[in-house]
Amino acid sequence: MAVDELIDAYCASWNQGDPAARTAQLAAVLTETARYTDPRTDAVGAAALSAHIGSVQAARPGARILRTTAIDTHHGFARFGFQAVGADGSELLHGVDVVELTDDGRIARITGFFGALPELDTGA
Repeated sequence: MAVDELIDAYCASWNQGDPAARTAQLAAVLTETARYTDPRTDAVGAAALSAHIGSVQAARPGARILRTTAIDTHHGFARFGFQAVGADGSELLHGVDVVELTDDGRIARITGFFGALPELDTGA
C-alpha cells in the first residue's frame, strides 16, 4: 500500500462509527503493538485506539477527521496535517501527526500534536 493510501485508511478509521469495522480498519494498517499518543491519550494496539476513537466520537457526535495537507515522508517517517470538523462544519481542532512506518509498510507509531506551534519566547 502506498503511504498516501495507508495514511488515508488510518484517517478514515477516525470516521468509522461501527466499533468492529473501525478496529478491523486499524488492524489492517497498524502493527500489533502500534502506539498512538496525543496530548490526551496513549493507546497501544488497534483495539485500544479504536476504543479511544469511539470515546472521541461519543463526545463530538457527527464530527469528522480530515487530512488537510500533503504527506511529507523521509527515512521511515511521515507527517501530515489534520482537522477535526464538527457536524455543523466548524473547525474543532487542528494539528499534525507524525507517523513511524515499518519496512513492510504499516504504522508502528503515531504521535499527534494539537494546534499551532507555540511562539518562541526570546525574552525580549
